[in-house]
Amino acid sequence: MSTTHNHHFGNISRLMEESRETLAFGEECNPLHRLRLLCLSRGATGIIGLSRAFRSMDDDGSKMLNFEEFSRGIRDYGLNCSREEIHAIFKKIDTDGSGSINMTEFYVALRPPLNGNRLDVIRKAFNKMDQTGDGVITIADLRSIYSVKEHPMYQSGQLTEDEILTRFLHTFEGGQGNYDDKVTWEEFLNYYSAISASIDCDEYFDLMMKNAYRL
Repeated sequence: MSTTHNHHFGNISRLMEESRETLAFGEECNPLHRLRLLCLSRGATGIIGLSRAFRSMDDDGSKMLNFEEFSRGIRDYGLNCSREEIHAIFKKIDTDGSGSINMTEFYVALRPPLNGNRLDVIRKAFNKMDQTGDGVITIADLRSIYSVKEHPMYQSGQLTEDEILTRFLHTFEGGQGNYDDKVTWEEFLNYYSAISASIDCDEYFDLMMKNAYRL
């Protein structure tokens, strides 16, 4: 389990640093790209954290947000965007001018772009983890494919098997204590889209994923 993490820590740190530098010293960018950089400056789960902030406002489960809800979600997540920038982002996503946006479309627009090869290897990794094929990775899925017996904290008695597996799931869940111990395809994809943004070489990304998940 720690091997998978070690493949990613250096890339996450570089991703955060490059995003912050671009925001501080880079050229002017469109508001949607600026919001993406603000999320990525928080690490690979930055976009997931923002999605959770939005979901907490979606009381009726419609997956639609009006401008005020959208604006409040960005502010509550602590992203430094002006009202004008937020309005420009909202207008860009609300292509039909209905006054509300589909959250799924927003996440697709916000995620760093992926080419087909990278998307394919991410999907293969998710499918391997999702042992039951129900579209969600749980502790039960992990227990059937991973052994934690070599994990130092398991050997020392500091953590149980379930605690180690739970920590692994939390890697993908966006932080801030909003854990449900389930990783959806969207969360998994958002996480690796962010990792992908810090890796220029397709071959390296492919090798990293295959080594990490033994594909």
